[in-house]
Amino acid sequence: MAKLSEQEIIRREKLEELKELGINPYPASQFDVTFYASYLPKLYKDGKNVIVAGRLMSRRIQGSASFAEVLDSTGRIQVYFNRDVICPGENKSMYNDVFKKLLDIGDIVGLEGKLFTTKVGQQTVNVKNFKILNKSLRPLPLPKTDSEGNIYDAFNDPELRYRQRYVDLIVNPNVKETFIKRSKITTTIRDFLTEKGYLEVETPILQPIPGGAAARPFVTHHNAHNTKLYLRIANELYLKRLIVGGFEGVFEFAKDFRNEGMDRTHNPEFTVMELYVAYKDYFWMMETTENLLESISYAIHKKTEISFGDQKINFKAPYPRVPIFEAIKKYTGIDISQMDEKELRKTAAKLNVEVDETMGEGKLIEEIFGEKCESHFVQPTFIIDYPKSMSPLTKEHRTNKNLTERFELLVDGKELANAYSELNDPIDQKNRFESQLALSEKGDDEAMFIDQDFLRALEYGMPPTSGIGIGIDRLVMLMTNNTSIQEVLFFPQMKAEQEILELTENEKNVLKFISRKTPAILQEIKKEANLSNKKWDKTIKGLSQKKIVKVEKVGKELIIQVIKQTN
Repeated sequence: MAKLSEQEIIRREKLEELKELGINPYPASQFDVTFYASYLPKLYKDGKNVIVAGRLMSRRIQGSASFAEVLDSTGRIQVYFNRDVICPGENKSMYNDVFKKLLDIGDIVGLEGKLFTTKVGQQTVNVKNFKILNKSLRPLPLPKTDSEGNIYDAFNDPELRYRQRYVDLIVNPNVKETFIKRSKITTTIRDFLTEKGYLEVETPILQPIPGGAAARPFVTHHNAHNTKLYLRIANELYLKRLIVGGFEGVFEFAKDFRNEGMDRTHNPEFTVMELYVAYKDYFWMMETTENLLESISYAIHKKTEISFGDQKINFKAPYPRVPIFEAIKKYTGIDISQMDEKELRKTAAKLNVEVDETMGEGKLIEEIFGEKCESHFVQPTFIIDYPKSMSPLTKEHRTNKNLTERFELLVDGKELANAYSELNDPIDQKNRFESQLALSEKGDDEAMFIDQDFLRALEYGMPPTSGIGIGIDRLVMLMTNNTSIQEVLFFPQMKAEQEILELTENEKNVLKFISRKTPAILQEIKKEANLSNKKWDKTIKGLSQKKIVKVEKVGKELIIQVIKQTN
């Protein structure tokens, strides 16, 4: 178990002192809140009695009177503590001992008092009495701002932020705003589809066959049935079974899982919204998608143009519709529409596109398009009319038997949605599945499985249907101007946690200097770090106590070296 820091020891001592005073630092009873920070200034009324609760985030103790800030679920509110108001009798312990000595930044308190406005115009609660609702045993990593506005010790290390999202949400207000917008996005989609009369449903996460997409699944085992099961890679085939069963429109917000790589736009667990509507085709779905994205953009930004990185992206309909072979020809100068697998391999080699022997025609086309074309489509663009080899679940194109009625929506050079006129011919579907089986035998571990029950469902008859899958995580990234998927997931997948060392900004900076030269002469590092003697001593002591560096005398010099790599 990690050794307690000096701050953690002090807080535990204060915890015991509170108990000795007869104060329960973790009370069980309900605390009824009547007022929130967001109510200001609209619901402000001078002298109004309010009850607030939240986390103590700052204090300015000034003898018998003090100001503090409390963070509730909606924001910060200033509170004013006056010793004689809180302790009208002779016993001033609640102010002198509990408030001034035993409370810490990060503690959760409930307060009752009256609203008033300070001389500088700050709307504030004049506290009449307060109650400790939770004693915090760890200090918050609060940033500090100097007189020139420079921020120090910000909690901005991604590793720590993603592992300790609870702290991230407390100290970085913009993070909470991202997730509030995420909720608003899913609510907008749900309302949009429900108003059209479509039914929200739930389908299995544990599946006997991982169907509906070309991806590598996670595998598990069901002990009771002694059978292999897979975490779903898509919910498509189950939703289409419901269309067979007679529902005209169904949708689901689904957690899908793919046992593949991780990067700034991919997480092995992700959220997708899939929609299937009977008697529609992919042209109708393109228009519906445009209307949906316009609605989302208005809900979040009150306009259709948004900022994403250095780009301005406009979701105003209509969006361009570009056949995939035309896109490849435009950006490579090569027409691949009539090429077989052998010719596609030669073309990939000519274009310096990396491929392997397990790839069939569809994968080769996908790699060429992804490598040479995707990045050019910054504004929302429908890439349409994919070849059959890329689309095993898609209806044959009505005017070209070699193509399918499929589109992908690209935004900022990345896929946001994938949609079809759904294949409902059971014989054709069986043949396509068998082609995927051949790819699997060739070594493609992302080829689709044959789902015999789904084929049986199609044999009962599925009406003409259009379906779409929209990546919710990527949509939220776009709408909140975040370039990393980890920023829009409360708890992104991380490597197994080892010892996470929390370093101050000075420790981080000094460690960088040491790491460049390790082992290094201590005085040279001190000169390079340019810290005061007090800060330097504290920093080296901290790094040594955490067993990250070691200082030893070699000859006449003190030498410092890194002995443990930090995460």
